[in-house]
Amino acid sequence: MPSTQTSVARSAFLLAARGEPGPHTPVWFMRQAGRALPEYRAIREGITMLESCMRPDLVVEITLQPVRRYGVDAAVFYADIVLPLKAAGMDIEIKPGVGPVVADPIRDAAGLAAVRPVTPADVQFTTDAVKQLVTELGETPLIGFAGAPFTVASYLVEGGPSKDFAKTKALMYSDPQLWHALADRLADVAIAYLSVQVEAGASAIQLFDSWAGGLSPRDYERFVQPHSAKVFEAMASYGVPRIHFGVNTGELLGLMSAAGADVVGVDWRVPLDEAVRRAGPKPVQGNLDPALLFAGWDAIEPEIDRILLEGKAAPGHIFNLGHGVPPTADPEVLTRIVRYVHSKAGHVSA
Repeated sequence: MPSTQTSVARSAFLLAARGEPGPHTPVWFMRQAGRALPEYRAIREGITMLESCMRPDLVVEITLQPVRRYGVDAAVFYADIVLPLKAAGMDIEIKPGVGPVVADPIRDAAGLAAVRPVTPADVQFTTDAVKQLVTELGETPLIGFAGAPFTVASYLVEGGPSKDFAKTKALMYSDPQLWHALADRLADVAIAYLSVQVEAGASAIQLFDSWAGGLSPRDYERFVQPHSAKVFEAMASYGVPRIHFGVNTGELLGLMSAAGADVVGVDWRVPLDEAVRRAGPKPVQGNLDPALLFAGWDAIEPEIDRILLEGKAAPGHIFNLGHGVPPTADPEVLTRIVRYVHSKAGHVSA
């Protein structure tokens, strides 16, 4: 009888992430644990986002909810990219309908002092939750994640979400030394937080650089890539697949791939076969437009077929949305997508 650890290693998700053939195209969804599920809304009632992330009992239950409902091939750890900073003492809150809000934005060298190293003791609740999840999940792998230095820095500098990242870019251009010091420190935060998750049993990690698409390739290469590369290099020794994802990053795919990811996440704007041409012969993840979840099955099915066909250009393909599950999505549609993708094993042709 194979051990659970061996079975996880041979799961469809991890096989695809390593570029090895598997029984079917694996599926998971970014933000699969969240507001689209009524059971999530019920368990979160009266509890703030960050508080729920610090309670192992809630983290375990919320992480498991979409695995039970959708039948996805991987669980993704329920947390938020600002959580390790909050745990390390920064004054950050997640305001409903807004996102992360920072009480004292970082605009100068004095502000940098607020970003202190994250230790395992700071996030003991994460270790506890991951260990319990690995037991509960059995043969289903768990994906750990962290925010990439640029995206986390953008919240710290802007003070909250931004559409144009004007303050962040102004800091990059006007004070490169401070920018690199901040990004380097945030790379260390990501490394520490990802290491905690992997050491507790996570089978893969994803680095979210959600807002890197707001940069030109030249600025990405100068100000961002070295810090993301530091994270990926530090995680290499663990031997788990490393996924890199950003939104509107079509022009950056080659650079993001070169930062050291094993799997390149692709949003819906670039076909997967073109993404492989830009990023190189690596496994890809993606990339159904989340808006299609509201368009009806007659519109969804041919798009799934197209994506599966384009994904064959890569050595491995993990089916996902091109961004997170919208909060008003119908869970039944997501369940149907998982079943349909699994049913298409070996049947998609030109």
